[in-house]
Amino acid sequence: MPENMSEERKKIIQAFGGEIIFTSAKGSLPGSIKKMREITEVEPEKYFVADQFVNPHNPEIHYQQTATEIWKEMKGKVDVFVAGVGSGGTLQGIGKFLKEKNPKVKIVAVEPKNSSALLGHEPGLHKIQGIGDGFIPDVLDVKMVDMVFTVTDEEAIETTRQLSKEEGLLVGTSSGANVFAALHVDNGRNRVVTVLPDRAERYFSTALL
Repeated sequence: MPENMSEERKKIIQAFGGEIIFTSAKGSLPGSIKKMREITEVEPEKYFVADQFVNPHNPEIHYQQTATEIWKEMKGKVDVFVAGVGSGGTLQGIGKFLKEKNPKVKIVAVEPKNSSALLGHEPGLHKIQGIGDGFIPDVLDVKMVDMVFTVTDEEAIETTRQLSKEEGLLVGTSSGANVFAALHVDNGRNRVVTVLPDRAERYFSTALL
């Protein structure tokens, strides 16, 4: 795990009896993945690796479940879908489903302004945990993405605070990034859908409060 992850994330793993091996914050998640592979390749029978960045079951469950729920609740009336790129599973699974239903649906990928791999930027440090890991996940078909919307730390954090105080939604900063993008990506004439994938309890030790 990158050393700059929130204290709550670390404590949750430790509460389950897990041992955490920290990697450099500068190396972000690619550094942690590299270290994980070094460890697991020595004794592959000893570990289970979900490998969500390459595991096809990640986007598939969003295709089968999350996307069908969205389509049903919106009665098939979706113009734009907005989601952050972490593992890529949410954007890929839901985006694929919506494009199959209506090729005109616009798929918008959200990334931190300081670390947008889809725009070809170098990995950078940012405070929006859960997205912007500095590389393009294998599960994501970039050809499906119609637009990349970048969000600053301040925009994500402030929107997250507003969601808590004004809407009663205690969510994480990646949710704030998604909502900020959803509010600004369109001219207000279309139906824009996004997801709020995380909860604030994981981030009380961060700049969120």
